[in-house]
Amino acid sequence: MNTVRTDQRERSLFRILRRLEQAKVRGVEASRNFSRLRLVVFLIGASLCLGLYQQAWFHAGNLLLFAFLAGFLTISFFHQRLKSRLRRLDLWMDLKRTNLARLRLDWTQIPPIMHTSPPHHPYALDLDLAGPHSLLTLLDTTFSSNGRLELERWIFQTESPNTHSLDWPDRQALAKELTPLVRLRDRCWLATRLIAPEPLDGTRITSLIEHPTGIPSLSWILPTSFLMTGLTLSLGMWTILTGAPNFWLLPLVLYAGMYFMLSGAIGSLFGRVLALHMELEKLVSVIRILEESSVTKFPTIRHVCAPLLESAHRPTRSLARLSRICQALSVKAHPLIHLGLNIVTPWDIWFVSRLERLLNQLRHRLPEWLATIGIIDAASALARFAYLNPDYAWPSRETTASQSIPGLTAKGLGHPLIPHNRRVSNDLELRGEGHMVLITGSNMSGKSTFLRTVGINLCLAQAGGPVCAGTFSWNWLRLSCCIRVTDALDEGLSYFYAEVKRLKVILNGVQDSNPIPVLFLIDEIYRGTNNRERLAGSRAYIQALQASRGLGLLSTHDLELAGLADTNGHLRNAHFQETVREGSLHFDYRLRPGPCPTTNALRIMAQEGLPVPEEDVKRKK
Repeated sequence: MNTVRTDQRERSLFRILRRLEQAKVRGVEASRNFSRLRLVVFLIGASLCLGLYQQAWFHAGNLLLFAFLAGFLTISFFHQRLKSRLRRLDLWMDLKRTNLARLRLDWTQIPPIMHTSPPHHPYALDLDLAGPHSLLTLLDTTFSSNGRLELERWIFQTESPNTHSLDWPDRQALAKELTPLVRLRDRCWLATRLIAPEPLDGTRITSLIEHPTGIPSLSWILPTSFLMTGLTLSLGMWTILTGAPNFWLLPLVLYAGMYFMLSGAIGSLFGRVLALHMELEKLVSVIRILEESSVTKFPTIRHVCAPLLESAHRPTRSLARLSRICQALSVKAHPLIHLGLNIVTPWDIWFVSRLERLLNQLRHRLPEWLATIGIIDAASALARFAYLNPDYAWPSRETTASQSIPGLTAKGLGHPLIPHNRRVSNDLELRGEGHMVLITGSNMSGKSTFLRTVGINLCLAQAGGPVCAGTFSWNWLRLSCCIRVTDALDEGLSYFYAEVKRLKVILNGVQDSNPIPVLFLIDEIYRGTNNRERLAGSRAYIQALQASRGLGLLSTHDLELAGLADTNGHLRNAHFQETVREGSLHFDYRLRPGPCPTTNALRIMAQEGLPVPEEDVKRKK
C-alpha cells in the first residue's frame, strides 16, 4: 500500500496546527492588551471623574463618566468576542490534534470513548471492535448520542445490508459525499462543544416527548389560574386605592391551593427540562449549519436530510420555541424570581400548557429529526476516517445479480489498528461456499493478526466505510469468529468448553437456511485439548464446514491437517514463516502459498532460557 498520500495528510495537519498555534499566540497577546487597556481606561476615567466631582463640576463629571463607561463597555464587548474566538480556536486545535493522533494511532492522545460489545456477539471481542484500543475508539468522532448509537449498530449489526434505517448503498454514498466536506464536519462538532463539552444527548429530548407532562385538565386549569391571578391583582389594587377590605386574599388562597396541588407534577417536569434547553441549543445549532450549507447539491445528503431541509415547518423554528419554553420553566432555579412571577401570573402553568401543545405537534417529527442527525453524525465519523486515511479504498460490493461466486477478493489488505509505517499488507482470494484457506505458521508469525485483518476490514466494508486495502470486492457475508476465546468462570466454562460452544455457533450459522453465506475465522482450532483428539476433531469439523454454505480461514499448528488439501479441492494451504538472522528470529508477516515448512517453538523456548533438547534445537538450525 502506498503511504505517500498518508504522509502528505499528516504534514497537512501539522501545517494547520502550526497556523492555529500562531493564531492563538496572537490572540492571547491581543487579549492581554485588551486587559491592559480596560485597566488603563478604568483608572484614567475614575481619576478624572473624581477630580471633576471634587471641583464641583458635576455635569462635566457625569458626561465624562458616561463617556468612559461607554468606552469601557465597548472594550469589554470586543474583549469578550476575542475570548469566544480563542475558545473556539482551542476546541478546533483539540480537534486537529485528535485527528493527527487518529492518523498516527497515538492512543494516548485519542479521547477514551468507551463502547461495550453486545453480550455473546459472534465477532466483536475477537476483532477488537470495542475497548480502549479498538476500532470504535478510532472511528468515533461523533458529536451526538444518536450518532454514537448509529455507528455502533453499523459496526455490530452486519447480518444484512438492509437491517438499518439507511441501506448499505446509501450509507457508503453518504460517507463518500461527506469525506471532502471537512469544514461542515468540523462546524457541526464545534457547534455542540461550544455550548457544552458533552455530546448532544438525544435521549434527554426524546424522554420529554415520550413522557407526558403529568398535568391533566389543563384546558380548564389554565383559564381558572388566569382568572384567580387577575382577581388577586384587581382586588389588591382596589384595596390600595379605596381602602376596601382585603378581598384579594380569597382568590390568592384559592390560586395558591390549586398551584400547590400541581407542584408535584410541575417539580418532576422541571427536573427534566432544567438542562434540556442546552441540548436543544446544540440540536438547533447543528440543524442550522445544515440549513445554511450547500449540502443540497449532494444527492445522498439531500435525500437523508430531507426531513430537516424540506419540511413545511423548519425544525429550527419549532426547536427554538421549545428551547425558549424550557428556559422559561427553568426560572424555578431562582426561587425569589420564580415566586414573584407566579404571584402576578400563572407562569409555570402557562408554559406547561405551551409545552404540552408544542410536544403534541413534535411528537412524531422530533424523533425523525434526531434519527436524521444520528445518521449524518455516524456517516461523518466514517467520512473523517476516510479523509484521515486517503490510501484506504472504498470497497466494491458484488450483488447476486452479477452472478459472482460468493466470497471476497482483496489486494494490499492491512490491519487498520496497526500504524501505517509498521503495517504489512497481503492479498487474499476466497471464493465459493465450502471453500477455506488453512493457514499454518510458526508462533508470532502473524496468523491471528491476519485473521483479524480480514474480519475487521469486512466490518468496515459492511458498515459503509473505507477499508485498509488497495482494492476490496465482496459479496455480503455474515461474519462469525473463534479467535479470542476465554474461559468463563462465572458460567462454569473451561477454556476448551468455551471454545467448543463458539465452534458450535459457527457450525449452526453455516448450516442454517439464511441465504447469506457465513465467513468464518477460526484461530488454532481445538487448541484446548490433546494432539490426538485435536487432530481427529479438526478433520471432522473441516469436513462439516466443506459441506456447508460457509467459507473462511482456519489457522493451526497441526501440520498434519495441511495434507487434507491433497485430496480436497475446497481446501488450500497458506502459511507465514520466519527467518533466522544472527541467531534470532525475524518475521516478515507475508502470506505465502502452501504449508509452513518450519516451526520455531523450541527455538523460542531456548531463547527465553527454558530447558529444551539441544539436539532438536540444533536440528532446526
